[in-house]
Amino acid sequence: MTSSHHLAVDIGGTFVDSVTFDRESGELAVEKASTTPADPTAGVVNAIEKLGLDLADASSFVHGTTLGINALLEREGARTGIITNEGFRDIYEIGRTNLKRDSMYDIRYNKPELLVPRRRRYGVGGRLDAKGNEVEPLDEDAVRDAARELVDEWDCEAIAVCFLHSYQNDEHERRAGEIIREEVPGVSLSLSSEITREYREYERTSTAVLDAYIKPIFDNYVEQLDDTVRDEGFDGSFFITRSGGGALTAESATTAPVHTILSGPAGGLIGASFVGDIIGRENLIAVDFGGTSMDACVIEDGAPAVEYESALEELPMMIPVFDIRTIGAGGGSIGWLDGNLLKVGPQSAGADPGPICYGHGGSEPTITDAALALGFMDPDQFLGGEMDLDADAALSGIETKLADELGQSIEEVSRGMFDVALANTVGAIREITVEKGLDPRDFTMVAYGGAGPMFVPLVARELGVGEVLVPQAPSVFSAWGMLMSDIVYDESQTYISVLEDVDHDEFERRFTELEEELTEQLSVEGFADETQSLERYVEMRYLGQEHTVSVPGQDLADLDELGERFEAKHESRYGHTMDDPPQVVHLRVRGIGETDKPTLEKATADGAGEPVGVRNAYDFAAGEMTDFDVYKRGSLAAGQTIEGPAIVFEPTTTIVFHSDQTAEVDDYGHLLIQGGV
Repeated sequence: MTSSHHLAVDIGGTFVDSVTFDRESGELAVEKASTTPADPTAGVVNAIEKLGLDLADASSFVHGTTLGINALLEREGARTGIITNEGFRDIYEIGRTNLKRDSMYDIRYNKPELLVPRRRRYGVGGRLDAKGNEVEPLDEDAVRDAARELVDEWDCEAIAVCFLHSYQNDEHERRAGEIIREEVPGVSLSLSSEITREYREYERTSTAVLDAYIKPIFDNYVEQLDDTVRDEGFDGSFFITRSGGGALTAESATTAPVHTILSGPAGGLIGASFVGDIIGRENLIAVDFGGTSMDACVIEDGAPAVEYESALEELPMMIPVFDIRTIGAGGGSIGWLDGNLLKVGPQSAGADPGPICYGHGGSEPTITDAALALGFMDPDQFLGGEMDLDADAALSGIETKLADELGQSIEEVSRGMFDVALANTVGAIREITVEKGLDPRDFTMVAYGGAGPMFVPLVARELGVGEVLVPQAPSVFSAWGMLMSDIVYDESQTYISVLEDVDHDEFERRFTELEEELTEQLSVEGFADETQSLERYVEMRYLGQEHTVSVPGQDLADLDELGERFEAKHESRYGHTMDDPPQVVHLRVRGIGETDKPTLEKATADGAGEPVGVRNAYDFAAGEMTDFDVYKRGSLAAGQTIEGPAIVFEPTTTIVFHSDQTAEVDDYGHLLIQGGV
């Protein structure tokens, strides 16, 4: 029998979301299970079992995981060492002198603790010049000694290797890798040249360290999960989503797991881009408001914003990642007092023990508890009635922990918790819009995640955004988006030259070499020529500038046209052009293997759904408790309009909009909430 199901699973801080699509029947099934931090595989298996899917019927399994980023944030990765050039062991510690804006004048500022202390950083003889020519042969004996000491004396489980100018010539790094594998075969190894081939030694070193730091944990997890689903009959393709879009085969992901460090949020952005294209909304602000965090990203002209230099915990990553702003604001974010000042997050109750209302031992009031107090959630309908919420416990916790201390009512404190979380979220979204010259009012906001449909309409009101899109199955939308993932690989090469000095033949040769590498990789993984596509990009700047902008490199008539594209992009981004000559810095190619994807079906509900009840809840537009009409989402019909204030519930989430907002159901069953500006 032919396997017809596509399966996707996304691990969040509170819940594991699972989605399966049957391409023969067109049916989509979604489920949620609690995250199991002590054993992440168990939560994934539980979520799949709730679908009732026979894994033998699944042709593909796409997975998004927070394992890598959690290991980094919690400092629970592998004990890692560094081997680099003699005399350069401190590059990793010296780093850059620039500080984050909010720390620039803080005399108490301390740099985050490094993942690799100085005693586990070794320099060895050997040197290349800036063009990749060998100046001094690699000291192979020194490499052997360093590898043995890192493992025998410092108990290292992973080693990162980064040599000067290996982006031009990786011969020394490859030979060092061979020696390390011979001397200490059990150690995990990350070579900077296998991850990125761009200049900037500090950033390349940091990227290789991040990769090495999470690699043993990631390898063990993927191997365990793969074995588990194979034992249950799965015989299809296993993919992991990438931080910069698309997916990798599980085998490729374990080779360089740093590419998956933000794989969880990536699925939602892929899904938002897909839905936006279908319904004619190319400029979006995607907001994933989940259990522990809020992730936001701009999608402009149908494509999520991508950065090639980013950082986690102020540790640089030189890989393509979606430009996502993440803050500790979610349904599980804890409300607490700093003196008489009410704050929310970044601490989270997580999945265990969770909010007070879960009844699992949580004692600190959260956004979820406040939502119950404000009437937005039905305690008897959480997760489709599978889980009863203890509203009385939530109210009591808010009262004793916060309201009594502040001398306020439960309603006032709950509203205040929403206001604080709202301010934090708005600030994060301004960073990726207003501070980059974009007006959020020119965008549609996409609300997803377990708490997104309840919270994002308030964010839109605050920012003056006139439209909020709530997709189908918003609480598992990131997992659904993973079903839309193509297989994607990126290659890049530093090529620094003033544009007028670029040799066109050399320029084409270097691009062609990158394209041939990607084409070969996609072909090995079974993608026929007609399912492959290649995209060229050129990173450029004006001579003397530090940072670059990415310019499309496809279909160029000549290099003068490349200069014109750069000038237009620079003016669009910064509002001006300069007289200095343009300079090429990096060449990039993205290779895409197209996969089968679910089709987006139009809504089929018969007749306009009528309210199924009335609930007293807090109307932020009116500033008071009032009656909200309550609707069941499955009964709504395409073209139906609902006047606010209203609550629309579905098995895994609740949609809330207020008296100055109106919702319309589009042809595909999405809710478009408008007004509030």
